Amino acid sequence: MPRQKGVKFQHRSNGTSQSDHHRQNSSTASESSSEPPSPIKDVDPKRNGSVEKSDKHVEPSEYEKKKATFITRTIWTLAMISGFFGAMFAGHIYVLMVITAVLIISFKEVIAIAQVPTKQKNLPLTKSLNWYFFAITMYFVYGESVIYYFKHILLVDKVLLPFATHHRFISFTMYIFGFVFFVASLQKGYYKFQFTQFAWTHMALFLIVIQAHFMMNNVLEGLIWFFLPVSLVVTNDIFAYICGITFGRTQLIKISPKKTVEGFVGAWVCTIFFGFALTNILMRYKYFICPVNDLGANIFTGLQCTPNPVFASRPYNLFGWAGIDRIFRIAPIQFHILIFATFASLIAPFGGFFASGLKRTFKIKDFGDSIPGHGGMTDRMDCQFIMGVFSYMYYQSFIAVYKANVGSVIETAIVGLTVEEQIDVVKGLSKYLYNQGVVSGEVRYSTSNFNVRRD
Repeated sequence: MPRQKGVKFQHRSNGTSQSDHHRQNSSTASESSSEPPSPIKDVDPKRNGSVEKSDKHVEPSEYEKKKATFITRTIWTLAMISGFFGAMFAGHIYVLMVITAVLIISFKEVIAIAQVPTKQKNLPLTKSLNWYFFAITMYFVYGESVIYYFKHILLVDKVLLPFATHHRFISFTMYIFGFVFFVASLQKGYYKFQFTQFAWTHMALFLIVIQAHFMMNNVLEGLIWFFLPVSLVVTNDIFAYICGITFGRTQLIKISPKKTVEGFVGAWVCTIFFGFALTNILMRYKYFICPVNDLGANIFTGLQCTPNPVFASRPYNLFGWAGIDRIFRIAPIQFHILIFATFASLIAPFGGFFASGLKRTFKIKDFGDSIPGHGGMTDRMDCQFIMGVFSYMYYQSFIAVYKANVGSVIETAIVGLTVEEQIDVVKGLSKYLYNQGVVSGEVRYSTSNFNVRRD
């Protein structure tokens, strides 16, 4: 069929124009892309020719990030050091408050690792049960310490006496309530999750609360038994870093690749020298070496006691084995500090390695972000807990002085107490016996009227 002239195919014409228009746009885009980017946008005539700057966000450099992190870390380090010394100088009760705050934060960080929010939506009481077990454990360990160190107050008070004498049974009963509630709350389909939470909570209670309980006892036995171990761990960590970056060549343990044998050994030597120096200072002040007998005491009021013999210097012939007759006067605590420094250097770091392995298991960098620039509280306390337990066990085994029989108590009251203090002892015993119904009111009344004769 012959093609008619003058007939226009609209679709071809349109297609051609669209193709030309597309090529024109592509050419324009190509030209635009070939031009260097401009930091300003086009002039908007509606804005009277004003130039609008680009809103593009500029990422900080790696140097600026490290600088900001260093500043934040330094500020919070100084804040923690200031707070620690402030609490220690303010008195024993404030140190116990600091330990309590550390316990709460650390426990919160550790149990958060194993939590699964999607499952906890259907088990709303799981978190409450975790904190219930925490509260019961705190009640038990605090009660044990208070009863042991302040029995002279609790055992003569009619209201507090039942709580003191039945403290362990009360604690066990409250734990059983939590245990029964846990079993009753088990739901099908969530057994594994619930038992995992139960086991994880008890592990956290043991590794954090129970171990910190011994740190509290160290405070009550004398601030030196708390401050000295804490300082040794911190010092060892600092020297391990310094010696590691200076001499480190050989990797120490795979779980913590940055730790080196040279840093490990170098920190041990430096920690021993630091321990000798710090002990020589602390042993001069009764505020640090005396067991607590007044929770209201502080660095200004001080404490009074008969110091433990371990702080009294004695003559030693250190080189007698070599035939050299040279006498040195050394306090026995200086020999004990060798053991403390060695444990802080060679054993306590494994608490940190344990924490590193735990974090790697759950693929997390830090336990939390409660301390800006440092991570979580647990990241800073991983070595301190095990050091606190060792300090208490060593002190009770090799340093503490025990005198617990009727004869020694009477002798101590006669020789070591003033007349006024002896009368206070008699009044306290009579009050206790009266509250128990052992003696009559006449005896209670007669002893309460005891006074020192001034003739």
